[in-house]
Amino acid sequence: MVVLVVFALLAGGGLLAGGLYLRSIESGIERVQAFEDVPEESRPEKVTGATNILILGSDSRDPESSSGSRSDTIILAHIAADRQSAQLVSIPRDTWVFVPSNQNGQGGQDAKINAAYAWGGIPLMVQTVEEFTGVRVDNVALVDFAGFTAIIDALGGVEIDVDQAFTSHSPLRADGGRSFEVGRQPMDGATALDYARERHAFADGDFARIRHQQQVIKAIMEKAASGGVLSSPGTLNSFIRATADAVAVDETLSLLDFGMELRHLRGEDLTFVTSPSNGTGLVGDQSVVFADTEAAATFYDAVRRDAVAEILAAVG
Repeated sequence: MVVLVVFALLAGGGLLAGGLYLRSIESGIERVQAFEDVPEESRPEKVTGATNILILGSDSRDPESSSGSRSDTIILAHIAADRQSAQLVSIPRDTWVFVPSNQNGQGGQDAKINAAYAWGGIPLMVQTVEEFTGVRVDNVALVDFAGFTAIIDALGGVEIDVDQAFTSHSPLRADGGRSFEVGRQPMDGATALDYARERHAFADGDFARIRHQQQVIKAIMEKAASGGVLSSPGTLNSFIRATADAVAVDETLSLLDFGMELRHLRGEDLTFVTSPSNGTGLVGDQSVVFADTEAAATFYDAVRRDAVAEILAAVG
């Protein structure tokens, strides 16, 4: 989302040779096969001109990630057909769903939603999200959080409003953690990653982590689209190259062309939502998040129909 908007701002303004520069950056971004093993007959119908991008993030540096093939962050980004707004729906990684069977016989059982990625990669994750939401996924983007710090540092850091004091539980730090005080404060890449990763310090665990991830995404977007960054060729170049190194997209997504469609979007045009749930509980010995199936059905039907007013009303 961030790089799409910045691509649009640069190309639209003719900065740094605009399109030529960005085409060269885009050509170096890794491409992935996201849909080749997804059976078309099982996919939801596309009914509007909106675009839905499945964003998958993996924090390979997180010691809790015992399997590098699990997706730690799952966001369904709904870009309205009029391109005037976007709703980013975070789906908790422990949400208990039905993972459909793919062509290799993987899946076919209830599990945490991020298990789909471990079992069948991106295509099975697409199948599972489409099965759960009833929303057709048009594009896929992968984000490697190992490059997260470089993106923020290239921007000169971001400012975050910390709503609750806590100390992180980070085995990556020699002192075991970093203390955060309440209030607005600057963060470099390592600090923001620590802030966005933490869940053990909060009673609502992964839900707090989702809120903090949403904060950081918005802060990055606002900083990247600011006049100070756009007017600094060196900062822009560092930011875009760091982002390009951290992301991969499906073969059909043109970042520059789609970015031009989103050139009017800013941080205030984004709405962050968490998929409706009934809280946490146990399935066997697994701690899971239970979806609120009735509320989720209503919410995702509004997403499918691009009924932005209904989506926002559901957010409250």
